[in-house]
Amino acid sequence: MRVQFGWPIGMPLVRSLKDGLWEVRSTLPSQRIARVLLCFHDETLIVLHGVIKKTQKTPADDLSLAKRRMLEVKK
Repeated sequence: MRVQFGWPIGMPLVRSLKDGLWEVRSTLPSQRIARVLLCFHDETLIVLHGVIKKTQKTPADDLSLAKRRMLEVKK
């Protein structure tokens, strides 16, 4: 809700992954790192993919999936 109703929001909660793809950053109670990848289309926030990360870097497969879904949404 913070992202949806408070947009635009910057770091540390949200960061741009470029080309219209955004990442919402969250730490779970178990101290694991969760990310939700999203985009905007026609003034609507579209959630594309979610991932629980094991490393600092977002896995390339997850980024590719989110980018493919973003292109489908924008067709």
